[in-house]
Amino acid sequence: MINIEEYVDRTAELINLPLHPEHRPGVVVNFERIAAIAQLVTEFPLPPEIEAAPVFEP
Repeated sequence: MINIEEYVDRTAELINLPLHPEHRPGVVVNFERIAAIAQLVTEFPLPPEIEAAPVFEP
């Protein structure tokens, strides 16, 4: 399991993004939500005959 608080802190440092202490709790909550949504997507089973699209066109 990823430590979201540490992820937020390290990523902000890595990209040189100032993260004000009063904003940090909201950022952490949003990343927790993002992680939960991403888990639903990555755990969704796909049949073996599904192929990746060679080009993404929105």
